[in-house]
Amino acid sequence: MNRRQFLARTAVAGTAAGLLRLPAFAAAAKAGPPRILLRSSWQSVNIGDIGHTPGALSLIEKHFPEAEVTLWPGNLGHGSRDLLTKGYPRLKIAEGSLDKDNKPTTPALAKAWEETDLYLSGSGSGFPASAHAVAFQKQTGKPVGVFGVSNDPISGFGAGRDPEGGTLMSLRERALKLPPTHLNADLRFIMDRAAFFFCRDTITRDYLKAQGVKTPILEFGPDAQLGMHLRDDAKGHAWLAAKGLAEGKFICVIPRLRYTPYYKIRNSKPTAEDLAKDKINDRTTEQDHAKLRDLMVRYIKATGNKVMVCAEMTYQVEMGKAVLVDPLPDDIKKNVVWRDTYWLPDEAASIYAKAQAVISVECHSPLIALHVGTPTFYVRQPTDTCKGQMYRDFGAGEWFFEVDETDGPQLWSRLEAIVKDPAGAKARVKSIQAIVGERQKRMVDAVRATVSGRV
Repeated sequence: MNRRQFLARTAVAGTAAGLLRLPAFAAAAKAGPPRILLRSSWQSVNIGDIGHTPGALSLIEKHFPEAEVTLWPGNLGHGSRDLLTKGYPRLKIAEGSLDKDNKPTTPALAKAWEETDLYLSGSGSGFPASAHAVAFQKQTGKPVGVFGVSNDPISGFGAGRDPEGGTLMSLRERALKLPPTHLNADLRFIMDRAAFFFCRDTITRDYLKAQGVKTPILEFGPDAQLGMHLRDDAKGHAWLAAKGLAEGKFICVIPRLRYTPYYKIRNSKPTAEDLAKDKINDRTTEQDHAKLRDLMVRYIKATGNKVMVCAEMTYQVEMGKAVLVDPLPDDIKKNVVWRDTYWLPDEAASIYAKAQAVISVECHSPLIALHVGTPTFYVRQPTDTCKGQMYRDFGAGEWFFEVDETDGPQLWSRLEAIVKDPAGAKARVKSIQAIVGERQKRMVDAVRATVSGRV
């Protein structure tokens, strides 16, 4: 297909769908496949951050298979490098950072900058590595696109922020009351120049619209984790068999502190902010997880099934035992299996696929569960930014809970409905996946359109 044919087809599709608009700075025509530089893999202590990358790669592979992708990773520890190289044999990896002149520090990264047609920023909170996107755009003049991020202007620490966070309704109301000059100047620079900017939640989208961001495509586009197709059935199913967990006869439960103790993970000296976060964690951990224990007890008593306690982040392995397993009465504890090791998202996907449901205070395990067809609850803490709005945005609102506005009996009531009508719950997952799938294709269509200025 030549350039004229592509533009004609895209224009028709865009008019019909009311969606696509080609950016003014489409790449110059050149030989070879379309090339994408994916900036992702922010860290490996969280299977959600690991999963962002294979999710984006799977979506590009599905909807734009002729594209060649080079990954510019942040961290590929805990086995995530092997996960990617085995799962995506065509993937190139260009590691490195930027020097004081904002130029690549390695030949591989410099080559990737030179050859790519598009810098694609992967999913994450707050537009991760946005300074690198700014440097790339200023030095190359090539387009930048963003693939499902959240930008919460309210939660957290810092000037004008609220360390206690708030409900999603509260965050939306407060974000939209901010003056139109609130957005950071560097973020505004790159957002205004982005070929497309997909927000993984509509609170972020509406906040950026209120700030007057000028990207031609500013839309909801769900977290890339939802695209991940990788599974390790051999490893996951063997683990389930060894622990006596039968398909459809157990649920998975994942804990979370309101603030991740990164200084403990990294063995660094705590800052004053770290200590303030610890105080919030100390005050809220028991009240948050007592509700999950209540749910576990009710589920076990009503069904005789088992509960698997597992982690999304490394620190949650021991935490799960301390706050979800150890406090249980002995007659309940015998039906609880504690996963005492960290894992990768492909094994998690294989195990979640066999579960009756996944109940998580972390945001990404429910996304993995939905992709493999399993009903799931996200029990959101008020400090976990506005990203949880995505559950309502793609139609999973009935399985979304604000932790401070729910209790064990309410959680069990919703889970009991799944237990009584598993077919109906599975059908609900399929309807959610259909909404997600439409948005995912839209996201990759924008990628394709941006790099379409080639013969």
